[in-house]
Amino acid sequence: MRGGLHLDDATRHDAKKRLLSVRGHVEGVMRMLDDDSVYCVDALKQLKAISGALDKVGTLVLQSHLRHHVVNAAQRGDADKIVEELMEVMKYR
Repeated sequence: MRGGLHLDDATRHDAKKRLLSVRGHVEGVMRMLDDDSVYCVDALKQLKAISGALDKVGTLVLQSHLRHHVVNAAQRGDADKIVEELMEVMKYR
């Protein structure tokens, strides 16, 4: 079962905003790696912020998937396939 990435405008905007923030944090960490004066804990805090933002984007996409694909799976007759897909995804969360 394949379908589009069904995100409402607010969710899409939030996800993009978070990913732009992640990009900035990653670039900051890249600069930190070249700066011997950076304290390890400061780099770890940035990495944690990146991880948290990515987790939030993942949650937004998962919620959208649940709303647009999972809720009606039984009616479409592809519930087993949807469950299989979700179990595969959950390995990585």
